[in-house]
Amino acid sequence: MTDAVVAASRDMIRKGSRSFAAAAMLFDPATRASAYQLYAWCRHCDDEIDGQDLGHRPAPGSPPVDDSPAAQAARLAELERATRAALAGEPTTHPVFTAFQRVVQQHRIPDRHALELLAGFEMDVNGYRYESLDDTLLYCYRVAGVVGVMMAYVMGVRERPVLRRAADLGIAFQLTNIARDVLDDARNGRCYLPGSWLAEAGLPRAHLAEAALREPVAAVVRRLLDLADRYYASADQGLRALQFRSAWAIATALGVYRDIGRLVRARGTRAWDTRAGVGTPRKLWFVATAAGRAARARLFEQGARGEPRAADLWVTPDLAGQD
Repeated sequence: MTDAVVAASRDMIRKGSRSFAAAAMLFDPATRASAYQLYAWCRHCDDEIDGQDLGHRPAPGSPPVDDSPAAQAARLAELERATRAALAGEPTTHPVFTAFQRVVQQHRIPDRHALELLAGFEMDVNGYRYESLDDTLLYCYRVAGVVGVMMAYVMGVRERPVLRRAADLGIAFQLTNIARDVLDDARNGRCYLPGSWLAEAGLPRAHLAEAALREPVAAVVRRLLDLADRYYASADQGLRALQFRSAWAIATALGVYRDIGRLVRARGTRAWDTRAGVGTPRKLWFVATAAGRAARARLFEQGARGEPRAADLWVTPDLAGQD
């Protein structure tokens, strides 16, 4: 029987991300419950920083959200306090932090990964400027790559080479998010595209949302999605280390999110007329094809070395080392 904490976490993922909710259903029940609970904490932290509710602005009529830097910094400080308390095993009655505490204790997830996620949100709060590709990749690792690493722990992975592949998947997801949301971010005063790339394309950071610049913006986004594809390909090599149902779920999420990037690329300058997304029939197609990919990884690739991870792919120092 599902307990109240897991049920609340499940409802958060169903409302906050239908794509990840669909993929999570493919996990075995125990892994699924842990995935729900980890997602709940990640979603809560993200919402607190952005003043949102499950990834959306509060409904009309709701109290206004204070988006001032001081208010965001205060919310971040409270998140860090509550997260550190949960990591230390202190009692908590907040369902999100109860869920988070369960997951990190059960799967012995190192504290540094959760704190790295908060460091990523701090980059947003402080208005960090992304001048180089490494800057952008650091952000992608902190807000998504570490989530991949924590999910790998949930799935029983401890080997550093496989953790790097899990980080690669999170980085690929975030690069896709940046590509999909680049104009919305620009309108909100945020830009995650490397400043060096913008300079090469002659793009002024402050004017990315202008219609006259759609063509050069689309060209930079294509370059970003090409990079994301390299991280997706690297992450795919990690499937061989997972149990079948975990590999199935991860392969499904990989396929769906990579398809969002494909759609953004195919639309060209019209990529941001409507938000790019994958419909239910195509998601079901990815569920089916991912089952075949997971079976192949399980039956024919387990124990095989596979393609070595490309040396020029970015990785945080704590995961560095030989494959």
